[in-house]
Amino acid sequence: MSPSLKNTLIGLVLLSVLFFIIERLIGKVRGPLIRRGWWTDVTYFFFTPFVTRVFTKSVFILPAALLIWCGVASVADFQSKAYTGFGPVARQPIWLQALEIYLLADFFAYWTHRLFHRGKWWPFHAVHHSSEDLDWLSSVRVHPVNDMVNKFMQATPLLLVGFNPWVTLSAAPFFTLYAIFIHARLNWDFGPLRAVIATPVFHRWHHSRQPEAMDKNFAGLFPIWDILFGTYYMPRGRMPEDFGVAGGFPQDMPSQLWKPVRNLWR
Repeated sequence: MSPSLKNTLIGLVLLSVLFFIIERLIGKVRGPLIRRGWWTDVTYFFFTPFVTRVFTKSVFILPAALLIWCGVASVADFQSKAYTGFGPVARQPIWLQALEIYLLADFFAYWTHRLFHRGKWWPFHAVHHSSEDLDWLSSVRVHPVNDMVNKFMQATPLLLVGFNPWVTLSAAPFFTLYAIFIHARLNWDFGPLRAVIATPVFHRWHHSRQPEAMDKNFAGLFPIWDILFGTYYMPRGRMPEDFGVAGGFPQDMPSQLWKPVRNLWR
């Protein structure tokens, strides 16, 4: 077994144990351990690091090439990690850059997310919404095109205005882990902080196909974007249910990956 495959398997086991404790022992969730779509999501768990990540890494070539072309950095600077940004933005303390990066990355992700709910973009994002039994593992069900565009739209503006690239890229693991958490099968809304930070209830409403919840709660971290742009939905005393894509969607990975591409050719 290769080290990469071994690490991915260990990651799946550790996250499974962690969310068994969070969802079933703390959250008191009931139901089968192997729910509908579980095997499809496990397939995505292994597909993403070995296939999708190859494509997503390529999205950073364009902004890096532009910075090199403009004379802001060199290939050697990136290879040695000596490049730490440019201009007034890069002269800020690292902690302040980090705060701004998380805020702005979530802002760009909000609008990219809204884009994927429209027109020919939707079939690519429908893959992610196809889980009919939603839990933490559902977060990994993402089409490579969706993942690549989302990361490009988050990172490129930040790099081109001068933020430290290594701080910018370090935000990706956090957003990934937080995305896993907010898909968890939990009725947590953080009480007085329900409108401050995204919660499982907040995001599970986004996945609900109940008419009143359609196209709501696009933010991945800060609900303020939904509040400002009129897409916030968090009714008190009710919990989201009825997940999936209206009208149905293929439930096996090959069909899910092919369907959006086939639609473009029509």
